[in-house]
Amino acid sequence: MQNIQSYIVENESRFLEELFSLIRIPSISAHLERKPDIERCAVRWKELLLEAGADKAEIIPSEGNPFVYAEKHVSDTAPTVLIYAHYDVMPAEPLDLWHSDPFEPEVRDGHIWARGADDDKGQSFIQVKAFEYLVRHNLLTHNVKFIFEGEEEIGSPSLTGFLKAHRELLKSDVILVSDTSMLAPELPSLTTGLRGLAYWEVEVTGPNRDLHSGHFGGAVANPALVLCEMLAKMIDERGRITIPGFYDDVEELSAEERKMIASIPFDVEAYKRSIDVDEVRGEEGYSTIERNSCRPSFDICGIWSGYQGEGAKTVLPSKAYAKVSCRLVPHQQHEKIQQLFIDYFQSLAPKSVRVKITPLHGGEGYVCPISLPAYQAAERGFEEAFGKRPLAVRRGGSIPIISDFEQVLGVKTVLMGFGLESNAIHSPNENFSLDIFRKGIAAVVGFHLNYKG
Repeated sequence: MQNIQSYIVENESRFLEELFSLIRIPSISAHLERKPDIERCAVRWKELLLEAGADKAEIIPSEGNPFVYAEKHVSDTAPTVLIYAHYDVMPAEPLDLWHSDPFEPEVRDGHIWARGADDDKGQSFIQVKAFEYLVRHNLLTHNVKFIFEGEEEIGSPSLTGFLKAHRELLKSDVILVSDTSMLAPELPSLTTGLRGLAYWEVEVTGPNRDLHSGHFGGAVANPALVLCEMLAKMIDERGRITIPGFYDDVEELSAEERKMIASIPFDVEAYKRSIDVDEVRGEEGYSTIERNSCRPSFDICGIWSGYQGEGAKTVLPSKAYAKVSCRLVPHQQHEKIQQLFIDYFQSLAPKSVRVKITPLHGGEGYVCPISLPAYQAAERGFEEAFGKRPLAVRRGGSIPIISDFEQVLGVKTVLMGFGLESNAIHSPNENFSLDIFRKGIAAVVGFHLNYKG
């Protein structure tokens, strides 16, 4: 039997050209004018899944962007693995910061450089090529299903309804997802927990039009100043969120888990250098790793008001806006937190302004037990491919659909991700290591060979 390493070497040129055919399609879900590209990318995935060995593949319409479904049936009595991925990507702007065309992939310095190289076209491609190897060598002992969506980067608005309408089609014993990251190339890791998310847009209105700041400044409330004052009250001097009831459902970390987290190799000085800051900051009493993975947070994601053009324009703006979010930990329900924030933020507003708050999207956190047989199969796959046992870590990001899978389909998800912080997902110059790409395929093959249901 041909081993996986030699199979990758012999087929790598084909793998890359197939992956590049996906990357060249600017499937940006945030841009409505890219709808034809979204549909073209779905068609291309259907073709590639069939070529990889799926018995059937189809494009299923939804209220938003289409889903791509495929399956390989081995036995009625065998367990089923459902592989989820997304084929949409983030916008590439600002384009002038890219060193090459974001939708014309290049291989430089052992990396693929392009939008989607990692998130999530590169990582999902790892799953499909591992599947291809297993099918072609008659090594698959369980059923495999694929469900790829085109709206993950805009919050997956169509997914929950799709899951509810297609429970039987998506019936499985475990879900496998490659859309997360590892600690470092030499520190393979499996994500065992994700934070949830609640996100709002805030609008503060003062006078009924922009006013002359000389005639009205000092006499009328400035919505931009009021908004800043209100936002400044959201975090206290200890770094804790001030929303009443916010921490009611937060589960404190056990001494055992804190000890495990403390054992994770982490260089705070290198961390600061990598993002060019002189000091870290956050909730008192917790380490940096705990703060960005196991504790909730509040952030201003965008803020704007008044004149922003070239030169000066002396106005007192009529309106001010902000986009704000909370990262949540398991047991915090995003809908409850959404309402707590709305009630509290409204209470902070002086009578001189009016406040409008619009919830945008959110989702729950997630924890995967390390005792899960599928998790242990992924662990062995990593160990075989990377030469060392992966660390079990919680991550600070949010994939709200993971909790949807559990709530709607009643199935746990194993997060078998291969990204790195240096891959710059969502940023200019996104990239993906070819070495990790190869090892990732081998690790997923190892998962399937070790998974017994």
